[in-house]
Amino acid sequence: MGDPKYPLFSKDGDVNIGALFSVHSIEILPSFKYTQKPQVLSCYSVSLRDFRMAQTMIFAIEEINRSQSLLPNVSVGYQIYDTCGSRLSSMSATMALMNGPEFTAGDRCNGQSPIHAIIGETESSATVILSRTTGPFKIPVISPSASCECLSNRKDYPSFFRTIASDYHQSRALAYIVKHFGWSWVGAVNSDNDYGNNGMTIFLNTAQEEGICVEYSVKFYRTEPDKLQKVVETIKKSTAKVIVAFLTSSEMYNLLDQLSIQNITGFQMIGVEAWITANNLITPNSFHVLGGSLGFAVRKNDIEGFADYVIKAFWKTVVPCSQTEGNYSQYAVNCNTYQDLILLKNYNEDVPEQRYASNVYKAVYAVAHSLHNLLKCKEQAGCEKGLSIQPQQVVEALKKVNFIIKMGDHVWFDSTGATVAQYEVVNWQKDSNGSIKFKAVGYYDASLPPDQRFVLNTENITWAGGQIEKPRSVCSESCPPGTRKAAQKGRPVCCYDCIPCAEGEISNETDSNNCKQCPGEYWSNAEKNKCVLKAVEFLSFTEVMGIVLVFFSLFGAGLTVLMAILFYSKKDTPIVKANNSELSFLLLFSLALCFLCSLTFIGRPTEWSCMLRHTAFGITFVLCISCVLGKTIVVLMAFKATLPGSNIMKWFGPAQQRLSVLAFTVIQVLICVLWLKISPPFPYKNLKYYNEKIVLECSLGSTVGFWAVLGYIGLLAVLCFILAFLARKLPDKFNEAKFITFSMLIFCAVWITFIPSYVSPPGKFTVAVEIFAILASSFGLLFCIFVPKCYIILCKPEQNTKQHLMGKVSI
Repeated sequence: MGDPKYPLFSKDGDVNIGALFSVHSIEILPSFKYTQKPQVLSCYSVSLRDFRMAQTMIFAIEEINRSQSLLPNVSVGYQIYDTCGSRLSSMSATMALMNGPEFTAGDRCNGQSPIHAIIGETESSATVILSRTTGPFKIPVISPSASCECLSNRKDYPSFFRTIASDYHQSRALAYIVKHFGWSWVGAVNSDNDYGNNGMTIFLNTAQEEGICVEYSVKFYRTEPDKLQKVVETIKKSTAKVIVAFLTSSEMYNLLDQLSIQNITGFQMIGVEAWITANNLITPNSFHVLGGSLGFAVRKNDIEGFADYVIKAFWKTVVPCSQTEGNYSQYAVNCNTYQDLILLKNYNEDVPEQRYASNVYKAVYAVAHSLHNLLKCKEQAGCEKGLSIQPQQVVEALKKVNFIIKMGDHVWFDSTGATVAQYEVVNWQKDSNGSIKFKAVGYYDASLPPDQRFVLNTENITWAGGQIEKPRSVCSESCPPGTRKAAQKGRPVCCYDCIPCAEGEISNETDSNNCKQCPGEYWSNAEKNKCVLKAVEFLSFTEVMGIVLVFFSLFGAGLTVLMAILFYSKKDTPIVKANNSELSFLLLFSLALCFLCSLTFIGRPTEWSCMLRHTAFGITFVLCISCVLGKTIVVLMAFKATLPGSNIMKWFGPAQQRLSVLAFTVIQVLICVLWLKISPPFPYKNLKYYNEKIVLECSLGSTVGFWAVLGYIGLLAVLCFILAFLARKLPDKFNEAKFITFSMLIFCAVWITFIPSYVSPPGKFTVAVEIFAILASSFGLLFCIFVPKCYIILCKPEQNTKQHLMGKVSI
């Protein structure tokens, strides 16, 4: 049997509370050669945080022992063991707590635990071992700082409680703070233990839910320098500027040391309560790496009287050898055990910054309230000290505790044995004198409604490296409105390309996943961020093409009127009288109408203009062709009448000519009336052919009606052309049939060319082609039939004689 392990601090009482704290952090292992009895384990390097926890526990117990309302006639004792941050010492101390320090092979267990509850440990992994060891004996364990979510499993840890919140809340809050600042691309480092692994798993799951991408997730343990180097290399190569560090203070110290040595700076650290306020991380070079760090810390609570206690009463009552050299504590071998602690005798400047001390204070009071209820204590009558209390009873009593401590905090345990999550958001900043401080810039309180839990004051934050401007950490920059996100193959969803929306589609918000199609009469603007009304296209009077066509239309009509005036002034001359002057004037009138009807095709289509343009065009052109046809027949019949015995001209006199023109025109009028009656043309917004614009056109209504009108004009034109062609070689000095043939040839050519253009995609150019066909054919008739006559009237008046026209004048 080895030497018994004695507590660092102890005091006997009617009821006893055990505790495990890493008062020292480094253990010296003895030689294990099995040739001699192992020496007692020793350790060094004081952990000020855990030492303050031990002092807080003793302070709270002494406070309870003085109380007249809580356990009034019952003294509370304590046994506080130093685990030295070692699993070996921790297990040894746990066995000592459950069995007592003096235990030999011959003794028999009486089944009664010497302590009623254990407070500790301070790290999650050590607490897991402690809880699994004490669990079968139903001894309650209350940890002030073990926050691993794994300990919330009541099936595995039915007698475990804690006065700190589970990391479930802290891990999720880490994701919320990252999202709050718009960082979608982060790195993650965690301790390779229960605390780090469980916390990081919850963070990664929440980050995925919140749309945050993690570039890398690496881990290491304090005793693994090779893994630490790999972590540092990963950080150096990364593009993420934000690192979520779910580390204990020991791992964070090791990482900080390597980052400082390699001068790796400029990363925004997001930390957890285990290291964000750890004083041991404050070194001359640490601010270059950790300056501006943000993280969650346990709320500070000032325990009244504690600051004076740690420099006065504690040393007088608990460590008496600090007063007189050689005076021994109850279980200490000698005062050398306390030598390094005595150096802290007059130091209490850290007390206001101790954040876990209040958790120990709550844990002691929770046990005291449980025992108070089990011993049926009453303020005047006292407690029933004779009652035997089993650890299982304390466990059940702890589940029911509900009280308020003197700092004002409400203490109770939820169904998992934890307290409500309440954190401060702290920021590493520098004072005016250059010293590092942990400034509170917000809070997270899980007891509040969801929309009020997380509050940040961003104006007071110092960012990475002491900068005043918030860093950016994204895999891809935000896609502006007018674009959509397209995921990069094989990379996280936060890595994407910004693809411009297609024509007719928009995205009006940043980072849009899809572009939306614009409604029928709308089209995307140039920036693709807004649907605007499509441009309406029609041939207007104000555009250049419309002005040019109007000019030629009016020019043609004006020229026709001038010719009519000229002919009227020379109406008695042979060249005007020849071939029925009435038809000539009627032809000029119809040509003027043909020129003017083209104006109905210009301008915004309306119900009336659509009906007018096609019917006016059809009727005026039939009138025109009818006149030309009448003139052609007259020329042909006139020469037929010169044959001996021919009496044919009596059937083609002026009355018959007028009647034929009227008959041909009436047929077209009837066709137009039927068209307008059955299915008239109407204005129509054509969305079919062009995506980016609306073609405002006149729908034909009935295509049969339109082609009937056009076909009738074509029929008359072809008939006229054939007759004129037959009469082209008649012996006459001025054979009008030749000019009519040529004009009809132009007319037919123009309209045959027009047909393919007309059936092409609609638009103002199609309308312009139709107007051009009208003007070209009108000018063709005007020039071919009337210009030669005008030339003779104006330039060759000597030829304007009957003899010359009959070919009887010798040249």
